[in-house]
Amino acid sequence: MDIIVCVKQVPDTTEVQIDPETGTLVREGVPSIVNPFDLNAVEAALQLKEEHGGTVTVITMGPPQAKDALKECLAMGADEAVLISDKDFAGADTWATSYTLAKSVEALGNYDLVLCGKEAIDGDTAQTGPGIAEHLGIPQVTYLQKIVKVEDEKMQVERVIDGGAETVEVPLPALMTCEKSMNEPRYATIKGTMKANKKEIPEYSAQDIKADPECIGLKGSPTKVKRVFAPEKKTGGEIIEGEPKEAVQTLVKKLQDANIV
Repeated sequence: MDIIVCVKQVPDTTEVQIDPETGTLVREGVPSIVNPFDLNAVEAALQLKEEHGGTVTVITMGPPQAKDALKECLAMGADEAVLISDKDFAGADTWATSYTLAKSVEALGNYDLVLCGKEAIDGDTAQTGPGIAEHLGIPQVTYLQKIVKVEDEKMQVERVIDGGAETVEVPLPALMTCEKSMNEPRYATIKGTMKANKKEIPEYSAQDIKADPECIGLKGSPTKVKRVFAPEKKTGGEIIEGEPKEAVQTLVKKLQDANIV
């Protein structure tokens, strides 16, 4: 089974800051990580490879530093990695991104399965995976939480739905987006890390994947982000100290003075 996993390098959400003047994300000096849901997709691919054989190829669209994310996936056990990078990809929304990744999958050749994380933590749209499937014209299963069995060019899987789970059967090739509850991503080994650091990661440009210039980057994005802003910080509440009975009396008086009670 030949599997392609789409991953994304995202800012560590614990370190995200917004420039108050421009309203844009501050990326300089902010650590980046592999999108956590994508690591579940990589783990799922590795488990399928171990059970059924085949290859795992990881791809990402991004600037040159996104190779760090690919190396982490190689260190986990992926066979190959490809960086999709071109200045013309800049400013892409989820439609243009899914188109670019779909063209990249086609450029890689034969595949049985495409896996993605259910969503990226820096956008939370959950649109890119399904968009790739639509551009490729293949079946899709979202919110995957369990692979039941693989046989005769089809898979039986379990997906999360409101209030429970649904078991579906899907023909291959197909695309699936993975839930965090699906598995626990393995840690990279020292040997795997050393091997990943030595491996050459090829770069595909817009020309390499034969992308339509009108469908990529800012030019190919039907949606535009008008403004990004941080919510106003709320002031802390007042702590009333003292004996319980006195504290309650003080609280009641303050509520009465504020016409709350």
